[in-house]
Amino acid sequence: MNSEYLAVFLDESQEHLQTVNDNLLKLEKQPEDESIIGEIFRSAHTLKGMSATMGFEDLAHLTHNMENVLDLIRNKQKQATTEIIDVMFQSVDSLENMVNDIANGGTGKLDVTELVSLLESIEQGKNPAIPEVAATAEQVDLIEIYDEYERTVLEESLEQGYSVYQIKVVLDEHAMLKAARVFMVFDVLGQVGEVIKSSPAAELLEEEKFELEFLVTVISKVSGDEIKQRIQKVSEIADVFVQSMTRFVQAEQREQEELKPVNPASASTDKEPQQKSVETNKTIRVNIERLDVLMNLFEELVIDRGRLEQISGDLDNAELTETVERMSRITGNLQEIILTMRMMPVETVFNRFPRMVRTLSKELNKQVRLEIEGAETELDRTIIDEIGDPLVHLIRNSIDHGIETPEQREALGKPTQGTVQLKAYHSGNHVFIEIIDDGAGISREKVLAKALKNQIITEDESAQLTDSQVFGLLFEPGFSTAEQITDISGRGVGLDVVRNTFESLGGIVTVQSELQKGSTFLIQLPLTLSIIDVMLVETGKEKYAIPLSSIVETAIVHKKDLFSAHGQKVIDFRGKVVPLVFMRDAFNIPGQQADEDFLSLVIIQKGEKTAGLVVDSLIGQHDVVLKSLGNYLTNVFAISGATILGDGEVALIVDPNALIK
Repeated sequence: MNSEYLAVFLDESQEHLQTVNDNLLKLEKQPEDESIIGEIFRSAHTLKGMSATMGFEDLAHLTHNMENVLDLIRNKQKQATTEIIDVMFQSVDSLENMVNDIANGGTGKLDVTELVSLLESIEQGKNPAIPEVAATAEQVDLIEIYDEYERTVLEESLEQGYSVYQIKVVLDEHAMLKAARVFMVFDVLGQVGEVIKSSPAAELLEEEKFELEFLVTVISKVSGDEIKQRIQKVSEIADVFVQSMTRFVQAEQREQEELKPVNPASASTDKEPQQKSVETNKTIRVNIERLDVLMNLFEELVIDRGRLEQISGDLDNAELTETVERMSRITGNLQEIILTMRMMPVETVFNRFPRMVRTLSKELNKQVRLEIEGAETELDRTIIDEIGDPLVHLIRNSIDHGIETPEQREALGKPTQGTVQLKAYHSGNHVFIEIIDDGAGISREKVLAKALKNQIITEDESAQLTDSQVFGLLFEPGFSTAEQITDISGRGVGLDVVRNTFESLGGIVTVQSELQKGSTFLIQLPLTLSIIDVMLVETGKEKYAIPLSSIVETAIVHKKDLFSAHGQKVIDFRGKVVPLVFMRDAFNIPGQQADEDFLSLVIIQKGEKTAGLVVDSLIGQHDVVLKSLGNYLTNVFAISGATILGDGEVALIVDPNALIK
């Protein structure tokens, strides 16, 4: 098979699948809109034709049956009900799996018999919900299906040394208070670990809307046998089955990692042809690897530019200086163009969320509307690739633990439908992403109580913390304020990973909340990670680069302005007490601090926290290329990378976040 044709097929298939996915969500809200139905039908028809031409029979077969149902809806012979749209979404999922398999070198074959039967039953006027009930009945025997968020939590738990168990509990047929027995079982599980998911959902168990058995997924450091023995001590329990799911989760994790290289390429093409359909003759497809090679070559050019600028300054030759200045201007323009080429709209990440919110709302019996603003905002592809999972965590938490049930909202005088807003916008050299919900908000008292219980803070510290600092405690590992066990037991699950991911990208995440009004998670990210503006400083005989994005200002202070507080050197800087970090001590730089009356300071900031870095001298501002330290130098304290200066010397790039911590 011609690889060039295959690449085009994969790119266009991803575009058409995304179009179908987006328009199905619109169709559910506007079932009578013929333009939406027509858009879905055209994409399905095109996908069918391409699949048949390329010889992918299962793809063509499934899209053909989807096309038949869409044709009935288009001709007013069928109505686009929620049940039919559910089947369409299941079909799109199968199509995506087949396309991903082809991208990984597979045959694209998949057993679509059940889905084809569902679509044919819709054509014949039968209810598509009947086969779905049968499908769920097969999940009883210790088989559970996890969504993307739950898989992420399970994978993180394994990395932290937890084991994953699936437990089926069967109640005695004469049990009088089933909900009470469920509560006691969950209480036992809460003592030895944490419940990640239950089937049926926790709300249904509380209302006794189940027969005699239920299924739970638990993470714990206790053995499966001990968990079983503890549950069996609860009265009116007929039987307990415990199965380790650790290998299953690890196997799924390996499969996901094998699929990962496909995502950037597919994401880079999402929506683009639709937005620029008028100018299709002015655009070309470029393999992302070619852009990476171009970026690497340009990074070398930036290093050589710095070397030329230094040589020019040393020789003081007018003609050479003029030529170098002209080259600097041209390479500056070239830098801007290349960085723009690597930019992608955050829409490629945001596209997955409407479908996720729809599914989650149904699972939790909540009414949630997702509003997206600024999807056209652009970020570097490297950052786009990393922010998807953390945003899934935050949106999932907003819906699961922020938005109340329709009954609760009505009692509080709120609209029964909750709203989650996802905003993105540029400001300076940063992109800001906000996740805002109008739910229950975060209780300061509950957060402080849990922080004191977990010995994260002391009583004295708790009284001095601002609301923003209190809510920041949610990002401590394993922190949770949930009072009752749900599929995800608390806001703290995975939030430490969210913060670490954003900080590794040079970003910051903060929380604002008002009780019964809602919460806002604000994420600040740099536009690019490749070429950054830094302040070069010198301490001893070593040079360091501090990212300008973290610097508030530089200053020269007199030694007599320093004083001590709690064993820490501090200064009173513009009416605020700022602790000092001596670079020489932080990095064990040999030599003694020069005995001078004045100190050079770089004031850095992370969120509301500020610190002053004491250096020997300030060299100046530069554009530098961020290079990794490689696999041999991992987890180096407060160093995020290195750069090569104009004179060939290597300068380490400081991570201000780590120094402030």
